[in-house]
Amino acid sequence: MDFGLKGKKALVCGASKGIGASCAKVLAASGARVLLVARNEAELQLRLQELPGEGHDYLALDLSDLKSVRSEIPLKVKAYGGFDILVCNAGGPKAGSLLSATPEEFIKAFETHVLASSYLAQVVTPNMKKNNYGRIINIISTSVKAPIPNLGVSNTIRAAVASWAKTLAHEVGSFGITVNNVLPGYTKTSRLETLKMNTAEKQNISEAEVESMWLLQIPAKRFGEPEEIANAVAFLASPLASYINGINLPVDGGRTQSL
Repeated sequence: MDFGLKGKKALVCGASKGIGASCAKVLAASGARVLLVARNEAELQLRLQELPGEGHDYLALDLSDLKSVRSEIPLKVKAYGGFDILVCNAGGPKAGSLLSATPEEFIKAFETHVLASSYLAQVVTPNMKKNNYGRIINIISTSVKAPIPNLGVSNTIRAAVASWAKTLAHEVGSFGITVNNVLPGYTKTSRLETLKMNTAEKQNISEAEVESMWLLQIPAKRFGEPEEIANAVAFLASPLASYINGINLPVDGGRTQSL
């Protein structure tokens, strides 16, 4: 499908693997020029080679390192002449209960998911306002609709991102900028494998049993592919979604038990 993104410029975070890498690939295939951002430079170089089209680049950057974010991102914004699309995406906090979480875990997650996203939005929105076109899309979690057991820090921080995004959507909507959240369900990524392992250890069952238990919760009876999340992101990034603003879109095969 042609999402009408030819000539658009996209900054995609967490783009070295999983959902972020798929978002970068789908956006590039739709005609966008993409900047890949993630921590692992070797993986970024590989993903860069896989992108269709021309003019793409990468930036090895840890989003929890706010000093580096503030120094490196403006240089790329200038080099690209601004961005039309911002995809905020970062690895989730480690599993565990709220009562076992340390203050440092909350602080790092807040810096990575809230403060970094807020700064990125501040840097990219001037050009979006100038062009009367902008798309800010956050990859968060279905936990903003229904908290997920044993993900205490993640549930807390993802909800903060959702509230931040809804507030920002009201602030920038009159400039042709939309702010939306995509909420992946169980998706075939390394994050899913880590959560599966942790759940198996916590419940003293096998990973195969965990997988079967999770599949029972999904009406589609399968896990999602990263590309399926990316397709939703590409649609929200496109002119086709110009009147969709401030929403939380589950892409979860029907698993989330809320309206």
